[in-house]
Amino acid sequence: MNILRDFTEEMADQIRIYHYVEELVFSYRQFMTSHLKEEDIPLQECPLFIRLRFYDNKTQRELANEFHFTEGYTAKVLRNFEERNLISRVENPENRRQKIVSLTDDGKEYADYLISLMDMWEHEVVSSQSNVEIKNLKTSLYRMVMQAQK
Repeated sequence: MNILRDFTEEMADQIRIYHYVEELVFSYRQFMTSHLKEEDIPLQECPLFIRLRFYDNKTQRELANEFHFTEGYTAKVLRNFEERNLISRVENPENRRQKIVSLTDDGKEYADYLISLMDMWEHEVVSSQSNVEIKNLKTSLYRMVMQAQK
């Protein structure tokens, strides 16, 4: 579906939320792909990496649970980050079977770069909206996500 081709603004209330989300995700992926370099981490791994910028010192298990990944896949992704010196994994002194994951200084710098790209995309998408409209949109999206989590 191409909303621009199939609908007009007067029909906005007839479009399913799913279709808006689909179009926004497509736009985001195109934007990020055009700005990421070949040596950057894969786009599908960016959300996990960026989460570490806001919630440092997570365990591998916590990350796997938050993203609904298997622990094996999470370990593989984290190993990739570690090989690039973006994270460190240390044994949890309270539970030696757990690894605590933290961003390195290089990792923090790279996460900030990815976040700046996200901000650039968001600015492009909402630049024609007023601050009040943006705040209302974000509030509505927050409520929708919280409802979807139930």
